[in-house]
Amino acid sequence: MQKPSTRRLAPAILVIIIFGIISMLGDVIYEGARSANGQYLNLLGFSAASVGLVFGLGEFLGYALRLVAGLLSDKTGRHWLFIFLGYSMLIVVAMLGITNSWPFIVTLILLERLGKALRNPAKDTLVSQVAEGQVGVGFAFGLQEALDQIGAFLGPLIFTLVFLVTGKQAIQDYQLAYRWLVVPFVLLMAFLYFAMRKVKSENLIPKPKTRAFEAEKLKPIFWIYTAFTFFSTLGFVNFSLIGYHLKDNALLPDGQITLLYAVAMAVDALAALVVGRWYDRLKQKRGTRMGGLAVLAGIPLLTLLLPFLTLSHSVPLIVTGMLLFGIVIGTHETIMRSAIADLTPFHKRGTGYGVFNSVYGLAFLAGAALMGKFYDLSWMGAIYGVSVAVEALAIVFYLRLRAMSRLQSPPMGEPGNSQP
Repeated sequence: MQKPSTRRLAPAILVIIIFGIISMLGDVIYEGARSANGQYLNLLGFSAASVGLVFGLGEFLGYALRLVAGLLSDKTGRHWLFIFLGYSMLIVVAMLGITNSWPFIVTLILLERLGKALRNPAKDTLVSQVAEGQVGVGFAFGLQEALDQIGAFLGPLIFTLVFLVTGKQAIQDYQLAYRWLVVPFVLLMAFLYFAMRKVKSENLIPKPKTRAFEAEKLKPIFWIYTAFTFFSTLGFVNFSLIGYHLKDNALLPDGQITLLYAVAMAVDALAALVVGRWYDRLKQKRGTRMGGLAVLAGIPLLTLLLPFLTLSHSVPLIVTGMLLFGIVIGTHETIMRSAIADLTPFHKRGTGYGVFNSVYGLAFLAGAALMGKFYDLSWMGAIYGVSVAVEALAIVFYLRLRAMSRLQSPPMGEPGNSQP
């Protein structure tokens, strides 16, 4: 009886690693492009307002449509179809290198965000199911986030290398760098095909249950968690505001601002692995599927400190704040996603991830817009006050979540498609 479990462990770990590589290659493509998009559009004559509008609309669509994508992937059970469609749309990023037409460019930018909306709920659903009982969902999402950050670091280097080789930063040089992004795209699709073959050949996920989808609803504890997600994210200080603050007050040179962000992303990657493993160990120690939710307590507590540190005029405090910023982002991308797997049954998980991502994106955008407006008006007290108020609400919902989890959490031995 020991042989089958030993056989299944290795394929599960391999698939998690492959999905991590897929995430890394995806980040090479779109984070590489993101590092150059603003400058490229500036060269093409776009105004600052139009650039902000295009990317703001893209981010909104990318988060809002995840709810629809998650719902459809659950209802049809065709998670792989949504993953392949979503990742295949990354080819539009390389296509930015073949046009100067602004309607075409805007369309390509929006299509890339649509692709992310299509793939993310389905991918998170499959990753969580493969990880359950094998390597732990906390570790799986921690590894995804760590490799994501490697991709986010490597992507911009493609543009840097092209500029170094050509010795120029003209429109044609940007377009050449965009076209080079087809290389990681081809590698990504190859790894994705291999991952699908491996998962199916090893039977690492259950068959979709369409009847169960119709019959069951997401339980109240999931909606309490959703409220916690909204308020804890609403008070988060976006780096665009932090960077603006540093530049506007001449607190650091431009090169050191980008370096500070890179350090925060390195902390993000490390924190993702550490807190992911911690989450899994707490579950094992307590013997329940929701035993790791205790880790969530740190999110509102650390988020509460960020505006006081990162928007100060003391460089040591700002650096400290950016280290905490990295820890919070790493926890968002790891534990907040892992928790969905322990709060939803498999056949409702795409819907759960869709709701989570939509609410997270809405809170992120609303918080950024609100704090940005307050900063323009020099209402620093309002920024601090809003942050304290919303994180206090997040703590209230966290305490309710913990109370409910103690009553409803099934033991670790129960299969992943059971409902807490």
